Amino acid sequence: MKNGFTFFLGLFLALAMAWAGIVLGSHAQLGHLAPYFDENEGKAFPERLPGIAARGQLVYQDLGCAACHTQQVRRPDFGSDKARGWGDRQSVARDYVSQPHVQLGESRIGPDLANFGARPHAVDADRLTQYLYEQHGGMPSYRFLFETRKITGERSAIALKVPVSAGMEVVPTHRVQALVAYLQSLNNVYEYPEARPVAPVAEKKEGASK
Repeated sequence: MKNGFTFFLGLFLALAMAWAGIVLGSHAQLGHLAPYFDENEGKAFPERLPGIAARGQLVYQDLGCAACHTQQVRRPDFGSDKARGWGDRQSVARDYVSQPHVQLGESRIGPDLANFGARPHAVDADRLTQYLYEQHGGMPSYRFLFETRKITGERSAIALKVPVSAGMEVVPTHRVQALVAYLQSLNNVYEYPEARPVAPVAEKKEGASK
């Protein structure tokens, strides 16, 4: 093949430049970001995940939850995320600087979870644990994360209230408890300087001058 070396060299250079533009360019823009210290609050935001929540993020990643859920609230003129109660402001890069494994997600088969822990109906651990055990529409059941065992002595305080054979109980494993703690920790409500609400772009009236 004539000029084969030149062709592959050009192809390599094109891919290298694209990689450099995306990876190195993004790092140059965002690599300096750090948690924002609020003098009035006396602490930095975003806060690091507690130990059990950090382990729960690994469970979230292992289960592939990011395939159906995002963790990124769109700005007002990009969708109706605010109207759906998914967040009062758009997500920004600083929201993720303290996360060891960022889970932006791939699609929204299910609702966005960026601020799941801030929703009043979602912060109850018992209710959330029960929700993970049962199937809801397109949300599958994660019963394999629970243990059905024989009751020895008193019934476990964390046993689920579900139909089960006499003398048996269903209890969440440590993976479930960690996952619940992680979901409850998702609370990106602090407003950074760069996260000020952006008003939707007003549509120009027909006939208006450009």
